[in-house]
Amino acid sequence: MSAQPASAENVFLTPQGFLDHWQGHRRLTRRVIEAYPEGQFNTFAIGGMRPFGTMAVELLRMAAPSVRGILTGDWTQTVTADPKPRDEVLRLWDESTKEMNDLWPRIPASRFQETLKAFGQYEDTAYRLALYLVDNEVHHRGQGYVYLRALNVEPPHFWER
Repeated sequence: MSAQPASAENVFLTPQGFLDHWQGHRRLTRRVIEAYPEGQFNTFAIGGMRPFGTMAVELLRMAAPSVRGILTGDWTQTVTADPKPRDEVLRLWDESTKEMNDLWPRIPASRFQETLKAFGQYEDTAYRLALYLVDNEVHHRGQGYVYLRALNVEPPHFWER
């Protein structure tokens, strides 16, 4: 069977469909952040892993800045790496979500096939960079689930996005 060129009839996932999928993951990660005990958010860690607050800030430093970078070539990070209180992370998460929703539809579909250099060091096609962002979030959210269980907190159901 030979591959067909991409067209509106045979595209598996549209850019908007991908954003919807990613935002589903982000809604779930936000609920994990909300479930986290404030006093443990930036301190609790297991097995040499970083505290979940540090991981959440990493996700913030990558998500909206990457969407902006894919669109414009500007890879400036707007969130500092300093630990932040859980409520501040939630506020920044909501701002990041809005920025992503505003910028993503402006990315031309052809841009996802272009090779970019994210943050001056990660070179790949835009669509593979976007896939990495989701993979990285799922990975860190999984670590957050382990932490919540270790703290005797029931995490949100992973399938409810």
